[in-house]
Amino acid sequence: MSIGTTNTIKLPISVKAPLVFLGLFAFLVFLYLAKSVLMPLVFATIIAIVLHPVVSLFVRFKVNRILSIIITLFLTLLVIAAIGVLLITQASRFADSLPLLVEKFTDIINQTITWISGHFDLSTKEITAWITKTKNGVLDSLAIGQTLVSVGATLAFFFLIPVYVFMILYYQPILIEFFHRVFGSNNRDKVGNVINLIKSLIQSYLIGLLIQVAIIAVMYTVGLLILDIEYAIILGIMGAFLNLIPYLGSIIAASFPMLIAVASKTSPWFALLVLALYVVTQFIDNNFITPKIVGSKVKLNALASIIAVIIFAALWGIGGMLLAIPITAIAKLIFDNIKPLQPWGFLLGDTMPSRGISPMLKNLMRKPSDADA
Repeated sequence: MSIGTTNTIKLPISVKAPLVFLGLFAFLVFLYLAKSVLMPLVFATIIAIVLHPVVSLFVRFKVNRILSIIITLFLTLLVIAAIGVLLITQASRFADSLPLLVEKFTDIINQTITWISGHFDLSTKEITAWITKTKNGVLDSLAIGQTLVSVGATLAFFFLIPVYVFMILYYQPILIEFFHRVFGSNNRDKVGNVINLIKSLIQSYLIGLLIQVAIIAVMYTVGLLILDIEYAIILGIMGAFLNLIPYLGSIIAASFPMLIAVASKTSPWFALLVLALYVVTQFIDNNFITPKIVGSKVKLNALASIIAVIIFAALWGIGGMLLAIPITAIAKLIFDNIKPLQPWGFLLGDTMPSRGISPMLKNLMRKPSDADA
């Protein structure tokens, strides 16, 4: 064989498909085993991308680069601390009233047990035993979860992530040059374009999400205050952040104020009104706020989004659910710019093929945001 001759070996699909799935499986196993290292690093990378324009602004004002990063991190931590103080203040009020709420819940449970035993062929002892067993299992799970949160969250969010953010911002030129050299000088412009697209995607998407969280928090809080539901501020803010968890967060967010409404109000209509508030807010969010503010920055179809959330939730827990959409969107962007991987980018996207689909079916499958964009 002469030098310079290129021989391309084409594998049959029966060999190629198992290799692809085996590689994908190995990649998922790696993500799971390395989650304690990767998850804070991914969070820090995304935060660093969002904070980079602020650092660049200070640098343009002739502020030393290290000092610019320190000031940016300090201001960010100050905002987070202010939100934390607000939440802790509201949570302390909730903790003070917790015994009263537990007593009311106990009365409601006892009345429910009496009603069930009177209408079904079940004794109150059997129902009470089942409730006690379920409660103990939930409490055991919460105890384990609290232990993991107290150790993992303290290390990740109060030490690792700020350090990672500082290092990524400081060594950004080295990191970018690394990618340029890995993919060769011939692809320098294309790599730079992909990096800029990723930065633009993350910045616009997350800034849009922050604005969305603020609007949803105000809508939830004002609605709960109008309904005179206790702890409206903390429930509104908590609900807005839970809304960041795709598909499941809004259900969890509505559950807490409904339970408090049941325990603190004499009429069950308040719980239904709370549910109506959250349903209407979700409708406004999905059809107006998200398309207009967050926009179509992340062009993923619903199936890809749901599968990504489920996979990352299984791999990395709640943090994985929050990271699922931006990570998948970045993967799609990379796939779209690498020719052999473009079919995978198309699979993740929301562009319907024009061939073989009737205009009526295309209209039915069109997203609501497409008409509003």
